[in-house]
Amino acid sequence: MERWKIIKAFTLGPLLEATIPKPGNVNRFRDFEDLTFYDFLFADTSILDILYESTQIGIMLRRGSLEMSEARIGELIKRAVQNSKSVQNSNPNFGVITLSIPLVMALTISKHIYHAREIVQRLITESTVRDTMEFYRAIRIASPKGIKGGVKYDVHDGAVFDELFKDRINLRKLAELSRERELIFEEWLKGYELSYKTFLRLKELTESSSLEKSTIRAFLELMASKPDTLIIRKAGPEEARRVQEKAKRVLEGKLSMEELDEFLREEGDLRNPGSLADIMAISLSLLILDGYNLKGKLSQQ
Repeated sequence: MERWKIIKAFTLGPLLEATIPKPGNVNRFRDFEDLTFYDFLFADTSILDILYESTQIGIMLRRGSLEMSEARIGELIKRAVQNSKSVQNSNPNFGVITLSIPLVMALTISKHIYHAREIVQRLITESTVRDTMEFYRAIRIASPKGIKGGVKYDVHDGAVFDELFKDRINLRKLAELSRERELIFEEWLKGYELSYKTFLRLKELTESSSLEKSTIRAFLELMASKPDTLIIRKAGPEEARRVQEKAKRVLEGKLSMEELDEFLREEGDLRNPGSLADIMAISLSLLILDGYNLKGKLSQQ
């Protein structure tokens, strides 16, 4: 697929995700105390050069100039996080970076948008221990909330890099070990199954409704169908299930959107469905890449 079309889509998608007033997330109308709409704007546009480099690697992989194991996914994720941190102080886009870079490579290699699912799984499978080490360095720089210590291959442990090297833990092995703790890893292993499912739902909804209304509806359905792993990490599984049930009640017409939004914000960002927001950012990117635009859609806005 054409590189600049991919880069534009994976820049606009996260910006749309941050702009649209989804419940419980930062958007153009609502901030958190330590995370604002402007953090997203600065962070999401700071990684353009890394997206470009990811497409360049994709082109080299497609030509056979590089092997899959030479894709340097971990290093590119780390450098994108460094870019993000250089322009703001929060962590607005670590999840989006981690999901975007392998998929952008895969899309550059692939002939069509759906073929990339198989390729991205190969990229993760053929990644190296160095990729995992660089990915761990990226986590330390981003410092996401809710990362617990005392687990196998603890990112905060000073000896973790020796352990990763000794046990030959590449990104696929890491994802298999951590898939229950982080939705991103499940996406890596399943070829972005949830992201593509949400993209197809957005495609269906936008045929008869505005992008904003379609995104909010798809996000509610996402929240109702899947516990958010960020909420689980920060507040526990029971709190994540409460959020899931509240979203179901909105879809059933038993709770208003405003009531859900206030519930999600009662404890600051503790109930922020951030992992699902990352999925939505990727899904919106895929929607744009598939050809969605605003031409002829003014009547829907």
